Amino acid sequence: MTGLIVSAALAAAAPAHASVESGLEQQVAGLTKQVTGLTREIGSFFGFGGDQANNPTDPAPVAEHKTPQPRELAARPIQAVPVAHATLAAPDVPGADRDKPRTEKGFKKFFCVEYARLRSGLAVFGDAKHWWERARTLYARVAHPVEDAVMVFSGSKRLKRGHVAVVTEVVSDREIIVDHANWQNKREIDLGTPVLDVSPKNDWTMVRVWDIPSGQFGARTYAVSGFITKGLIREARNN
Repeated sequence: MTGLIVSAALAAAAPAHASVESGLEQQVAGLTKQVTGLTREIGSFFGFGGDQANNPTDPAPVAEHKTPQPRELAARPIQAVPVAHATLAAPDVPGADRDKPRTEKGFKKFFCVEYARLRSGLAVFGDAKHWWERARTLYARVAHPVEDAVMVFSGSKRLKRGHVAVVTEVVSDREIIVDHANWQNKREIDLGTPVLDVSPKNDWTMVRVWDIPSGQFGARTYAVSGFITKGLIREARNN
């Protein structure tokens, strides 16, 4: 009789026990989800995490111009022209001593934002597309490039989290040289990368970026929010 009473009591308590276990499992699952989300947000804030690696390679470079067919030229005699003895200086070719665009592996694999922070010293955090707004009250923001500034690419369908690059040289009012990371989606460092301003008003709102693998400018254009700087503004070297 006693055994039957105990069995009945356990049977009655079983649903309640199962309900408690189910409730605990749901709480644990919810807490795990919150911790995972918080970890992802912290990683994104500092520029870490796999989701940050969505900056584009540029697999559609501008097609090279077709070489025109040679024309038949009539031969003509060459006349000797007397040359006065003089010392001729070699022509000055802007950027002739500049290193070619190249890809290097750093001491670690970089995302674009952490590399830009390291190179520039700017204490701006979060996705690259947010840098322009977050720097509003922290640093000087300019519309045209200056050396050592950070160029901020706007977010877009292709650049979901934007992109940032450090300006190393202002070549002209239409061309600059930048160093940046993770443009090829390999978390690599691209050095000496030319960037062209292709905006109709020459206001640096649209650019094309040099494609290192193909050795030419990419065909795609990218929107730029502007340039963030905390140092002295230096003019282009060839102005």
